[in-house]
Amino acid sequence: MTVFHKTLGLTSHGGTPSFLDITEQVRAAVAESGIANGIVAVMSPHTTCSIYYDEWVHDEYPDGTDYLQHDLGMVLEKIIPAQQDFPPADGYSYPGIKHFEAVEAWPSAPEYLPGGDRRNLLNADAHLKASVIGSSSTFPVIDGALGFGVTGYIFFVDWDRARERSRKCQLTIIGE
Repeated sequence: MTVFHKTLGLTSHGGTPSFLDITEQVRAAVAESGIANGIVAVMSPHTTCSIYYDEWVHDEYPDGTDYLQHDLGMVLEKIIPAQQDFPPADGYSYPGIKHFEAVEAWPSAPEYLPGGDRRNLLNADAHLKASVIGSSSTFPVIDGALGFGVTGYIFFVDWDRARERSRKCQLTIIGE
């Protein structure tokens, strides 16, 4: 059995959830691995990001979000509305003062709090949406290719709309 790891570098756009089609990058990694039969696990190490499988529907908004992705976002928004305020007048408890203080003490604080703006941490909704959708998916590798049809796509979504940022996606391909 062979195990192959690959990290994809991605960039989210901020402002709205970033839906990124990573299907071709996963296909390329499967080919690079040389594994003919097995599985590929696709995982986000970020707590505000998800991996999911769906159809790409061709029509899209200017930010690249297709209509089905937009619909998914709208449905989730109904049950998990965007966090807007601190203190949390919108019903969210997170983040609390201790969390703000902890992040402000990190050596990487300017990355998480550009300009010291605590509003960049108002992302309880992004954490919850990522928890509902999930942070990973596993796909079959059959005869050296992803084992799904032409209408299936693998998407990485960053639910945190605070700002553009660099993201990673981990791939582990296991098989023979």
